[in-house]
Amino acid sequence: MNEKKIIKIYLYTRYERFWHWLQAFIIILLLITGFEIHGTYTLLGFQTAVNVHNFVGLSWIILFAFFVFWLFTTGEWKQYIPTTKKLFSVVLYYSWGIFQGRPHPVQKSPGAKHNPLQRLTYLALSALMLPVQMATGLFYYLYNYLNNSIELSILAYVHTLVAFLLVNFLIVHVYMTTTGHSLFSHISGMITGWEEIYETTKIEDWEKPQQNK
Repeated sequence: MNEKKIIKIYLYTRYERFWHWLQAFIIILLLITGFEIHGTYTLLGFQTAVNVHNFVGLSWIILFAFFVFWLFTTGEWKQYIPTTKKLFSVVLYYSWGIFQGRPHPVQKSPGAKHNPLQRLTYLALSALMLPVQMATGLFYYLYNYLNNSIELSILAYVHTLVAFLLVNFLIVHVYMTTTGHSLFSHISGMITGWEEIYETTKIEDWEKPQQNK
């Protein structure tokens, strides 16, 4: 039986890796301080947790705006365009094929860094969940200056709900990083920029419109 050789391609730029780890740190810090503010536990102290949460949250909004600017000026926004091409194959792979040792149905490439399922997930995260979390947090922070135009309990409920969704995303995301060719191959790719893929006769993008020209 001939096994495909594993090779490495440079997939993630320094900025992408920097933003990935910075945002991960920000979200985790906001979750830790946010749950402490809700009285789940005592770690930093209530007032310190509030101060840290507010400062990091406001900083996140500013940094996220720069990230969106980067996406559109570099054309990387195309990586998040949803597609149904091979979507069912990817879902079937993660629900069954991965446990049978089968190869991933979609090969990564510089022009298509995310498979169809990842595109839907990251688009929902970046275009829906995170903006909602930022907006509700900002309105909550500025509540006294908004003449109580928004019900405070609704803001708090939505903000907390999205926080729990982010916790679930982080758990699944960390698990998915272990499903590469080796336990830490995906994590290594996000540290060095070099991603492991199977060597083929021709490394091609599975969706031609995503190629950078």
